[in-house]
Amino acid sequence: MRYVIIGNSAAAIGGVEGIRRHDRDGEIILMAKEPYATYSRPLISYFLAGKVTTRQMAYRPSSFYKDWKVTPLLGKEVVTIDTEKKLAVLDDGEEVAYDRLLIATGGVPFVPSIEGREAKGVSTFTTWDDAKRLRRMAKGLKEVVILGGGLIGVKAMEGLQSHGVKITIVELMDRILGLVLDATAAGILERKLKDGGVRLVKGTTIRKIVSGEGDKVTEVVLENGEELRADHVIIAIGVRPNLSLVADTPIKVNRGILVDETMRTSVADVFAAGDVAEAMDLLSGEKRVIPILPTAYRQGKTAGEAMAGRDTSYLGGIVMNSVEVGGIPAISAGIMNPPSEEGFEVKRYLDRKKGIYRKMVIKDNRLVGFILIGAIDRAGVYTGLIREKIDVSPFKNRLLDLDFGYIDFPKDLRTYKLSTVYM
Repeated sequence: MRYVIIGNSAAAIGGVEGIRRHDRDGEIILMAKEPYATYSRPLISYFLAGKVTTRQMAYRPSSFYKDWKVTPLLGKEVVTIDTEKKLAVLDDGEEVAYDRLLIATGGVPFVPSIEGREAKGVSTFTTWDDAKRLRRMAKGLKEVVILGGGLIGVKAMEGLQSHGVKITIVELMDRILGLVLDATAAGILERKLKDGGVRLVKGTTIRKIVSGEGDKVTEVVLENGEELRADHVIIAIGVRPNLSLVADTPIKVNRGILVDETMRTSVADVFAAGDVAEAMDLLSGEKRVIPILPTAYRQGKTAGEAMAGRDTSYLGGIVMNSVEVGGIPAISAGIMNPPSEEGFEVKRYLDRKKGIYRKMVIKDNRLVGFILIGAIDRAGVYTGLIREKIDVSPFKNRLLDLDFGYIDFPKDLRTYKLSTVYM
């Protein structure tokens, strides 16, 4: 059996490890556009800040490919897939045949049609190369405008702050991290940002990027008419599934590549996983793209096991986000901002002085979402309650307590939880 994997991040690694659990001898060929051994993408902001080294960026040890009997073709981009002939065609014309294929191409930055976006000094922030370039440039930068106050924009801001750069975040919504936090949580983090010298401009976006001598960025013009000086602009308004490889194939797509519970696509022997795939959402029961590393790995592992012939299934993922702003940790998961008319129960705890905020979202006596700001120690417990759809009614009134934990569970549930490890 020849397995071919396109991609080299969490979903691809999950695929390798899933295959090797059940097939120790089949050939695995892994191809990726980036030339690096697999690395942890969430760490690129820490690399930019100088908080982690090149060695610490590794997602798996340097011996991974040899240990797991994988042939890596790194720095080689797959440009075409022929699903009838079962071929992946590389940018140098080489054709690689497969018996089973895993597409784990991740996401690509979304760059809107802003006038002047081709100027020198405009970049995105999703790859290690993006972080490397910014790190090299950082000493010469004075004023940076970041378009987007979501997770990518906040991560870019964190990485640049340690270089003493003046930063302005431009966000169209009325708050930063608007898709993963509520107004109270965002307000706590925004105050911390402002205390650290970061300027926030909300409710508008960039209309034009202005360049000067040498086509170098000099300023941006906002839709509200305000002009901001800048010697660099980071476009950080989100990513979308990288569907370029399947555009001219019979593989069905919606927002991402549509897959079943085994991560199989609409075409036989072709699987997809990670940020490119549209799989089951555990809470809604509908298919959606959930672009986070743990979900990508689980999907990849499921795909790999299925590719190797095991009867397996992906049970579904939940939206989960983790970020640190100005030293304040924040974690959210599941449904964070429920529509009030649909029978949700919301519990909150707020200590503004200490910068602690906790929010629990409950429906039908099941925890379906939470936000933790400042005190995040029990995040794993809450996530387990969501994933396993535990009836929280016996301890609902304790969910907000800072010391909430297994001790609050009924005896039978506590015994079960302490005797198992959730994977």
